[in-house]
Amino acid sequence: MLNYEYRIILPISVEEYQVAQLYAVAEASKGETGGGEGVEVLKNEPYKDGDEEGQYTHKIYHLQSKVPGWIRALAPKGSLEIHEKAWNAYPYCRTVLTNPYMGERFSIEIITWHKPDMGTIENVHGLSEAEWKKCQVVNIDIAADLDEPKDYKEEEDPTKFKSVKTGRGPLLAGWQKALEADPNTPHMCAYKLVKAEFKMFVLQSKVQNTIQNMEKRLFTNFHRKLFCSMDRWHGMTMNDIREMEEKTKTELDELRIKGAVQGTKAEK
Repeated sequence: MLNYEYRIILPISVEEYQVAQLYAVAEASKGETGGGEGVEVLKNEPYKDGDEEGQYTHKIYHLQSKVPGWIRALAPKGSLEIHEKAWNAYPYCRTVLTNPYMGERFSIEIITWHKPDMGTIENVHGLSEAEWKKCQVVNIDIAADLDEPKDYKEEEDPTKFKSVKTGRGPLLAGWQKALEADPNTPHMCAYKLVKAEFKMFVLQSKVQNTIQNMEKRLFTNFHRKLFCSMDRWHGMTMNDIREMEEKTKTELDELRIKGAVQGTKAEK
């Protein structure tokens, strides 16, 4: 198993992020759905497990063009779908990704804590000493150059966006230090622990590294989009979000069966 902890600092409060994240997820889902591929929402409902309660979701990601070509070449027809089950007990969230074809040989677990700090907590997830020693920490700067230049969109560039509603942005060189020194601007860090496991000896290392690279790319693009859509989600309530999610589910069902493939594509 290969474990990475990604830290994403944002000029947003933990309370604001709860709405922002759900808004951005719904919008991103629509942007990735079309032509038989994309997101299918099976369940979106409250859950309670002992003292923990929140929102449970079960989604299927139909991924044919969104995985590297060498994986598509090896994978049998119909096997390129990922099931995502998430337990969102904000500010804590746990997500598990599996593939029915691979069964126990493949899993990705993402555990997230959202904290009102600048990414300074060590081992926020409480790993054992041995696990923490092997865990790689990766700091993601949403205003930095993208690893994949083809992902660049000017309307999702934090260095060019300034919020009309809040006055935040653009995020120029040294923005994190300026944020830390400014008591008037909210800030937070999303600590995302990604545990990737692929139990197939010959390809294990290559696939696990590919998964981590894909997750970093997804986290980066998602949070750039989230920040630059601030004027659309700022001021929304959780009731607004739940209504939006219901509408989005219907839209996704329609988009999957028509139009062209959309969104992020993997290298051939």
